[in-house]
Amino acid sequence: MRLEYFQMIDKVLELDLEARTLRTANTVPDESPIFEGHFPGHPLLPGVLLFEIMAQTSGMLALRLHNYDRMAFLASVDKGKLRTFVTPGQVIEVFSRLEHDGSGYARLKAEGRVEGKLVCNADITLKTMPFPAPELRGYLLSTAKRIGMPMGDAPAAGEGACQESLTHV
Repeated sequence: MRLEYFQMIDKVLELDLEARTLRTANTVPDESPIFEGHFPGHPLLPGVLLFEIMAQTSGMLALRLHNYDRMAFLASVDKGKLRTFVTPGQVIEVFSRLEHDGSGYARLKAEGRVEGKLVCNADITLKTMPFPAPELRGYLLSTAKRIGMPMGDAPAAGEGACQESLTHV
């Protein structure tokens, strides 16, 4: 996890396309400039970044289900709960499940756990749309490869978008 670059996902643990779920592992770094002010002598991962980790995991799931031909932008976080503190060195496993996809929006449920204990959860809404810039699509394809996302038949960066997409429910 590189907090200052908003690179929250470290590794894909499990992708189930049929169940429309993704589980990721995300290690909070031992040191980051963020901890200098949050909080001196008692470093905690800011709660907003817990929501960001859930949103990024949900976004990567939506991207994969759309075979990387649509971008997913965070639209809302509903029913968000922060249940306990997360500290440097801890590994947050995030589980996301797509509940609905249609009309340019995807609704997902996400939760984060540390050592099996629920630390955060939320309903995530993502706006899905064609990529506004080819560089963004290339960056996300390279991110998917870096975190070990099973790519299936996703086109490589720079290639045309695949016509395959998620069936609306």
